[in-house]
Amino acid sequence: MLSPLSDRRYRHLFAAQVIALVGTGLLTVALGLLAYDLAGAKAGAVLGTALAIKMVAYVGVAPVVGAFADKLPRRTFLVAMDLVRAVIALSLPFVTEIWQVYVLIFALQSASAAFTPTFQATIPDILPDEAEYTRALSLARLAYDLESLASPALAAALLAVIGYHDLFAGTVVGFLGSALLVGSVALPAPALPAEREGGVYHRITKGSRIYLKTPRLQGLLALNGAVAAAGAMVIVNTVVIVRAVLGGTDADVAVVLASYGAGSMAVAFLLPRLLERVSDRAVMLAGAWVLAAGTLVMAVILSSGVLPARVTAGLPLLLPVWAALGAANSAVLTPSGRLLRRSAHAEDRPALFAAQFALSHACWLAAYPLAGWIGAMAGVGTAFTVMGVMAVAATALAVRLWPAGDTEEVEHVHSALGHEHPHVHDEHHQHAHEGWEGPEPHAHPHRHAPIRHKHALVIDRHHVEWPRHG
Repeated sequence: MLSPLSDRRYRHLFAAQVIALVGTGLLTVALGLLAYDLAGAKAGAVLGTALAIKMVAYVGVAPVVGAFADKLPRRTFLVAMDLVRAVIALSLPFVTEIWQVYVLIFALQSASAAFTPTFQATIPDILPDEAEYTRALSLARLAYDLESLASPALAAALLAVIGYHDLFAGTVVGFLGSALLVGSVALPAPALPAEREGGVYHRITKGSRIYLKTPRLQGLLALNGAVAAAGAMVIVNTVVIVRAVLGGTDADVAVVLASYGAGSMAVAFLLPRLLERVSDRAVMLAGAWVLAAGTLVMAVILSSGVLPARVTAGLPLLLPVWAALGAANSAVLTPSGRLLRRSAHAEDRPALFAAQFALSHACWLAAYPLAGWIGAMAGVGTAFTVMGVMAVAATALAVRLWPAGDTEEVEHVHSALGHEHPHVHDEHHQHAHEGWEGPEPHAHPHRHAPIRHKHALVIDRHHVEWPRHG
């Protein structure tokens, strides 16, 4: 699984990702302590609002940036976003009002919404081999899981000798380190210039249109809903179950969350080999069904009173369920990059990854408040029931939307079409020239005759709808 690291460019980008993740983890801890300083007992409301602002930034900013990312030099753009994030993080220790936290968090997460999809869309161009790219996806999942375990421990160790304001300095170092590593390698540009058509709105919505017209990605969106429904319960209500129901400590909360992360990492290790023998669809749907089942199992445990009201007896029941949920989460999310990679041309990948970033976080934007509000008003058992039913419905929808016979190559028919766009002469473009239009790719008005053929299909100017009957 470590073979992608033999590529110098990927090795530097992966190191940049790890360093930035650690910095972001320190920021999360420091932000919670800052909120408590500013708001006292109302710190939870401040953090909840900051989380909502983060999701709004992700949903709103990512598609706009994705629309124009192909016009910008990737390395310069990524380094600039890292530097913006470093400056904002440097400003956070000096805030004195809650509204200032909200403004800075929106700015910081907007920069992250610009950075992350562009970064993710670059990796397939660096690692064009699907097996290597799959290993890189597993490495990325391991990095996220290790960060969720290591950052709180590192923050706790640092807080023993420094104040929490100094943790923001660690965040700054993380973003600056990421900028240096990204800037140290040459990043590939798309192989062909992007097709130019439509205005600003057309460009902003292009990624979403490709996403929502591709059956496998329609299924992925439904799977994102299942992940958000189950994941929100873990993130929002783990502390409630461990502290309020079991009477445990903060250390017990960390143990339970570590079990979730361990399950996720175990599957990330197994996936590269598994995906050589089993389809993405089978692995991802199995993971989603386990998410739904695990959430409903917790609903039964909590509603029936089976869970003992003491932590020593309760943890043996809780830990296996959390490990299963973590494993299922990884089974759904890790292969998703493979689906995006094969569902767009290289020049459209930034827009498509941005659409995935925005749409998946829109699911979380809905799931977070539902998990919290239902748990607070009707009890955690009821919340698990509602979110479990939602996960079942989302998974069933994914089964329906994502055809079992999904293949990369699709036989389809083109009707006659006339237009102009950059192209090379291939099976799509066999036409006479009035003169010499310049080296390929070149652009000139031309007309396509009707044609029936089979090839790797993506939504683009030639394929504006997915063929339903071949």
